[in-house]
Amino acid sequence: MAQDHSGHHGQGHAENHDWYEKLKQPGSNASCCNAQKKRPDGVLEGDCRPTRAYQKDDGMWYALLNGRWVPVPPRVVLKDLSPDGNSHICAGPSGVIFCFLGGSPKS
Repeated sequence: MAQDHSGHHGQGHAENHDWYEKLKQPGSNASCCNAQKKRPDGVLEGDCRPTRAYQKDDGMWYALLNGRWVPVPPRVVLKDLSPDGNSHICAGPSGVIFCFLGGSPKS
């Protein structure tokens, strides 16, 4: 099954949960992967998910979050690379971004 890269809350979390749970918010020991729960169909849902993103010439990242392009605050950008080379965002249902991993330029 192809992953959804629209950045919608809960989409694609279960497929990547094993490495999402190891991510830490920059400057703290707090997890990026919060609010884990099982939906009625048994699928694990959480704050991290695949997304599409791009980086402008000034270094600022923009990512799809719940179907809208938003600027990613530099303080939440992780230096790590994702295992799949794609962009991933960890944000609560209200849209607060906890962590972001930029992917390759075409992600």
